[in-house]
Formats: sequence, structure tokens, C-alpha cells
Amino acid sequence: MNTDNSFTDSQTSSQDTVQYATFRLGNEFFGIEVLRVQEILKHQEMTPVPLAPNYVSGLINLRGQIVTAIDLGIRLMEREESATDESMNLVVNSNDGVVSLMVDEIGDVLDIKKNVMEPTPPTIKSIKGEYLNGVCKLDGQLLMILDVDTLLEINKN
Repeated sequence: MNTDNSFTDSQTSSQDTVQYATFRLGNEFFGIEVLRVQEILKHQEMTPVPLAPNYVSGLINLRGQIVTAIDLGIRLMEREESATDESMNLVVNSNDGVVSLMVDEIGDVLDIKKNVMEPTPPTIKSIKGEYLNGVCKLDGQLLMILDVDTLLEINKN
């Protein structure tokens, strides 16, 4: 009987990792499953939406498709200042269609092993923890995994 598991391990290793598109909001480091990301855009002209929640930056025209832009700094962290002309649009697919998430800075795509994911610690107070799927400890920083569907639920405050 062959006890060498190297072939099996290499096959399962790709199944045991998830790719995350990373971004920053201030000093915080976040990730979204790369399969949810449609594209990344520089700042876009926006049409304001009267009576919309404060975290809705406006609507952008994405090649003829009207897309809602959400300011993640306000939605996740309750920042008072809104996105700027330097902000980037992380266009993601949600249960309700395509949405643009306004972020401060785009990072790299990281391969993260599923077994290093941990529950969101209760000590994270600067971010609404209900919008996170968990965290991963990386070299000198904490990657917070965003739960896009919960974040975009309209009935949440």
C-alpha cells in the first residue's frame, strides 16, 4: 500500500484555498472572494440619489448598466467623511445584481487556506462585525473577510 500522500495533498490544496481580492479602508485590510468581483474601476461620475441612505454614494453608468455605489467607509465603519475622487470602485456581483463598493485602495489577490480562517473576534469595535465572515491573521496584519450579501441587505441599518 502506498502511503505517499503528496499527490493527494497537492490535489486538495487548491480546493482548500480561496482567492480574495483585497482592499483597504483607512488602516483596515479587507477581502472579498475573487469570484464575486466583476471589475475594478477608478473614480466614476455619480448621480446622487435623493432620500437614499447616507452610505449610498450615488449611481454610476457602467456601459449602459445603472449600478448603485456604496461607500464602504460609511457602511462598514460609520466614517463621517465620504469617498473621494481618489476612491476606487470594486464592482461586485450580489444576490440583487451588480453593485459598486467604494474603497480607499485596491490590494492584491491573495490565496488563503480555509483552515486559517477564524471567527470575527468581538474585540473588533471599529467595524460592524455582522458584515464579516471571519478574519485571517497574515504577516503583521489582519485580513477581514467581507460578507457581501449581508452588507447589501436593504433592511439593515
